[in-house]
Amino acid sequence: MRRGAVTVRRDFAESAGCRSDLVIGREETFHAAREQLARGGSVLLHGPAGIGKSTVLRTLAAEQAPTARTVLRCSATESESHLPFLALADLLGPVLGEVAPALPGAQSTALESALTGRGESTLQRDGLALRLAVLGALRALAAEGPVLVVADDLQWLDPASAELLGFAARRLGDTPVRLLCAVRTGEPQGRDAAYDRQLRASPPDTRAVRLGPLTRPQVAALLDERGYAGLPRPTVREIHRTSGGNPLFALELGRALAEGPTPPRPGEPLPVPTSLRALVLTRLEMLSDEARRTLLVASAGARPTPALLHAAGRDNAEAETAQAMALGLLAPDPEGPAVRFAHPLISAALYAEAPAPERRAAHAALSTAASDPIERARHLALASTGTDPEVAARLAGAAALARDRGAPSVAASLGLLAARHTPADGTPAPDERRLTAAEDAITAGEPDLARDIAREVLTRAASPGERVRAWMVVIEAAGQAIGEVDAVFPQALADAGDDPRLLALVHYQLAWRGLVVQGDFAQGREEAAHAARLAARAGDRRTELLALAFQAQAETLMGHPDAPATIRRALEEPQDARVACHHNGAGSSRFRWLVMSDRLAEARTTATALLREARRRGMAESEVHYLRFLAETELHSGHCGRALELARESLTLARDAGIGEGAGAMQAALAEAAGGDVERALALAREAVRRAEEDGDAVYLSRALAALGHASLVAGDAPAAVGALRRVRELETGAGITDPARGRWQGDLAEALVRTGEAAEAQDVIQATRAHALRLGRESVLAVLDRAEAQLRAARGEHRAAVTRLASARDRLAGLGFGLEEARAAFALAALHAGRAGAAPGAASYDEAARLFRRCRALPWLRQVEAAAVARAAGPRPGPAAVPDGLAGLASMERQVAALVMDGATNREAAARLFVSVKTVEATLTRVYRKLGIRSRVDLVRLAAGRPPG
Repeated sequence: MRRGAVTVRRDFAESAGCRSDLVIGREETFHAAREQLARGGSVLLHGPAGIGKSTVLRTLAAEQAPTARTVLRCSATESESHLPFLALADLLGPVLGEVAPALPGAQSTALESALTGRGESTLQRDGLALRLAVLGALRALAAEGPVLVVADDLQWLDPASAELLGFAARRLGDTPVRLLCAVRTGEPQGRDAAYDRQLRASPPDTRAVRLGPLTRPQVAALLDERGYAGLPRPTVREIHRTSGGNPLFALELGRALAEGPTPPRPGEPLPVPTSLRALVLTRLEMLSDEARRTLLVASAGARPTPALLHAAGRDNAEAETAQAMALGLLAPDPEGPAVRFAHPLISAALYAEAPAPERRAAHAALSTAASDPIERARHLALASTGTDPEVAARLAGAAALARDRGAPSVAASLGLLAARHTPADGTPAPDERRLTAAEDAITAGEPDLARDIAREVLTRAASPGERVRAWMVVIEAAGQAIGEVDAVFPQALADAGDDPRLLALVHYQLAWRGLVVQGDFAQGREEAAHAARLAARAGDRRTELLALAFQAQAETLMGHPDAPATIRRALEEPQDARVACHHNGAGSSRFRWLVMSDRLAEARTTATALLREARRRGMAESEVHYLRFLAETELHSGHCGRALELARESLTLARDAGIGEGAGAMQAALAEAAGGDVERALALAREAVRRAEEDGDAVYLSRALAALGHASLVAGDAPAAVGALRRVRELETGAGITDPARGRWQGDLAEALVRTGEAAEAQDVIQATRAHALRLGRESVLAVLDRAEAQLRAARGEHRAAVTRLASARDRLAGLGFGLEEARAAFALAALHAGRAGAAPGAASYDEAARLFRRCRALPWLRQVEAAAVARAAGPRPGPAAVPDGLAGLASMERQVAALVMDGATNREAAARLFVSVKTVEATLTRVYRKLGIRSRVDLVRLAAGRPPG
């Protein structure tokens, strides 16, 4: 097999396998390009400088090269764009000896002259001959096998090569030549014309794929992969903001931080390396000195406007910003008169380049010009040097104002500035202000920052109060991974001494340790009760309320009879406003009790109010929790579409802040299994299990396993469901959890056991669970258990009793408002009727189940109903031999998609038949190709026909 080869830039020639960052955040882009190339089409990647076009191009080229007989490559550069025919020589020079004999004499001579420079060939003189020669050369190569043309940086292509390639590309028709190209777009001063020109010069079937900016989690993943792991989340957030999501810019900023001696102080921008400053400084040098000073003031401001610049002493702001706009440094703001930089990096580079005295002068001007007191205080701090009690007091006041406004992240930043300007003998002391900032960081969902502040304070703090307070921050920052800070507790207890206020704080955290690390609800309850008594003795109402809320939640989950009374105690006045809406407060405990008591409407109202207040106060972690609570409530109510939206939103926020990701994945898995994509549900559930195991979180491990068991049951894998749910039963028995409404997994386990033929164990699960449900009055659980027992009776041949029990379960679940469980009962009833001996084939018996699932938007279940109805209408179906052996190792969704494609369905038709998105079908097909070792739909059809792939 012959391959064309040329010398290209080293970064272009690198093996894709050694670059771990290539696919981060580019999954959809890769998939769209792969599909297009697999169909024999061409791809034009485009986006701004540094966005990752070359890396995507390189990876795609490495993947596609084995499918082509000949690969032609070129990579243009700006410095060589004036050399005629250079790109053409890179592409066709290595294969000139192969194609020249296939061309007419005049064409061969003209092409050789252009590629080698031995002659006087020009586009003006030999235009037609050269055009036909390039087209003929590509056709000659394609006659021997598929050709892949890989061209990077088309904007720098020399005009002669661009003209000849465009002529040939437009005329290739069905010739098996694919173009994989990249061009820079999104540049100022109209440079997108290069993209328009290249698209017009591409084959008619070319798909243009734009590479956009990365999200904040994607930037964080990229930095981790490239060795810049462990950066604080606020720093990663600032890298994302400054880079605008551009991967090259983000990596350069990460490198500058890694190589710098000290990280930037609070309120200071990131260091911008020379490599990035050079991208914008050339244009900055074209500004007048006064215009540059005006832009410096704008870069220092949070929301600069012409009015603010005037108030800061920039009298000619309009003319100077207009000059910057003409140079592409500023861009129009569609939302108002704000002064908006064309890219955040321009602002950062301008600020980084300015001398320190000029920066302080800009902040000094803004400290009086800004209208917002928080902004004035921030600028005053950045304009000042050394300690100053007055500046520190103003900053502390601004932090309190930000906290009241629901901006704890801003409060944390201002608090650290206040500590920096507080004299060592000041009151409050600098470390006290630092700990307040750390607590604000916890509220804002920035545990890394909080932990770093607390650790720094602990290196010098001598006061027991400060030390215990710092230890509490370290424990809070650990989140669900509280087992990782086990060594902290003895030190915290020693520092607390016999002070009941400090001891209450430590014992409250010990309650969480008993629950999360040891999975012992009884121990957690006892520690919480002890903490509540200590706090009450010390007059610490906040800690007392948190401890009572914990005790109430533990009792609720345990099925303890004191739970309602403890909830009432936790809700008594006086209340603490922040505890009242905290995810570990009494409101959260009451929500859990309402859900478990089947009072779904009240639970929804409670969670909605808590979410509203948490958002108002900027309590990021609580917002994540309450979104998840609402998703759970909507799922029970049978509003699967809404539940899916809420669960996805909660998971996105959790990933962004790095808090509660395992719990978010667990709830998202349940929502996907009910109203989304089952394969995604399984992946999320496995992630939740993995995270819980890594964190040593016994509480969420059982819930994650319950989600995995449920998703497996929906996917039709009863043995896997049994395996996961047996572990849940073992864990919850060991933890002392007796209330079956906690996880509601028992009905799934019983049904899965019926499907696997383990009737005795199914009966045992039903009987043991029913005893607890009867004791606690859990009506919805009892109805679900009746549904499971009806299926058990049907398996034993007791059809009449099974029908009676199923109908009763369906009606009771409907009355309680559990829409999805009602639909599942209707589905089981329809299957029972359809399976009775002598029943006439037809789909009528499934109509009610389909209607209920459709009302719930429970798409995975609806697909099961429709498949059952079709199977019933078609009568007996061929056994497993009818399914090609090659599909045996595929998952359920993969088999369904593969079967439809084998029958000739398009991706859109398959998506419509399976009630999923076209993107889901495309992603599933990619997995099918990989598992089967094939490359395209054609190979799949060949496999269906019993022929080997081509």
